[in-house]
Order: sequence, then C-alpha cells, then structure tokens
Amino acid sequence: MLVDIEYSNRKNNRQKRLIRNAGFDQPEASIMDINYTSGRKLNKDLINRLVTCEYISEHRNLFITGATGCGKTYMACAFGMEACKQYFNPVVLILDEWLLLKPTDSEQRDIFELLHRRRKKSSTIFCSQYEFEEWYDQLGGDASPLADAIIDRIAHDSYRINITSIDAEHDRSMREVYGLAKNLRE
Repeated sequence: MLVDIEYSNRKNNRQKRLIRNAGFDQPEASIMDINYTSGRKLNKDLINRLVTCEYISEHRNLFITGATGCGKTYMACAFGMEACKQYFNPVVLILDEWLLLKPTDSEQRDIFELLHRRRKKSSTIFCSQYEFEEWYDQLGGDASPLADAIIDRIAHDSYRINITSIDAEHDRSMREVYGLAKNLRE
C-alpha cells in the first residue's frame, strides 16, 4: 500500500508540475466545462475524440478558429490541460492569436524554422480569428516565398474546430455568457 501511495503522490506531483510549468492563460479550463448550448456550433464528437490526445501521439496539429470572445483560448487551454493530465504537454505548443498581425520576413523565417523542426515530432494548437483559408494571405500570400512552405508544414493531416455562431445577429461572446466582460471593464 505504501508503494501505491508513493506512486500516486509522485504521479500527481508530476502532473501539477507540468500544469504549473505550462503557464496556461486559463489554468481552470476543462474539457468537461465546454458549453455546447451557448449558441456556438461545436462538433462534440470531434472534441471528445481530441480529448484522448491521440492527435498528439500522431503528431497532428489542431486549428481552433473563430471570432474574438468565442472561447478559442479557453478551448486550447482545456486541450492543453488534457495533454498535461496524460503527460504530453512538453510536446504540445499552443499559439494563441495566431496571425493576428502579419509577420515580417524575419518572423516568417522564424515561424518556418520552428514549424519545420516540430513537423512529425510534436503537435501545435493554433488559435486564430482568421479561418484557415485566410492564413495564406496573412502570411504574405503570393508575395511571400515562405507562405506556401509554412502552410504546408502545418496543414497536412490537421484537425479543425471552427467556432461559429448559430445566430450571428444575437451572438454574445463567451465572456458575456459567463459574466467576465463586466469584470474586464471595471
């Protein structure tokens, strides 16, 4: 029994250390708390499949796209927490606000190098306000020799979650749904 207790304690401490070292923006994020009835189109089957972290074992990427306030960061943190719980997080990189600003030529070279080194060795979660089809233009489009190469490094065999509104006219951000928008203004 003492060996089992010690094993459990070490396992729990390792998990806590992984989560703490990950430095999540939202360390309370949980897949179990994802709101599927908040007016967003979410594929629950895909999310449940991704929770297994099989995509990490397969070295596949994940794209989470949607408007500001739709819950991209929360969802990425929740997937990151699951990776920590399954001891995967050192091989998972979360890039939040991906391509919010167009990268310079030097930044594009750095992005290419990073993604080239990670290809088929690890997984990256990209959170972006831009849909995947717009990434090429954000990377400089035809004017950039690296745009195609970067897209090629990340797009092949990736999972995609595009968070869209069921009723755009009455859309509310997730910050409003959970009462966080008011706290940010105070």
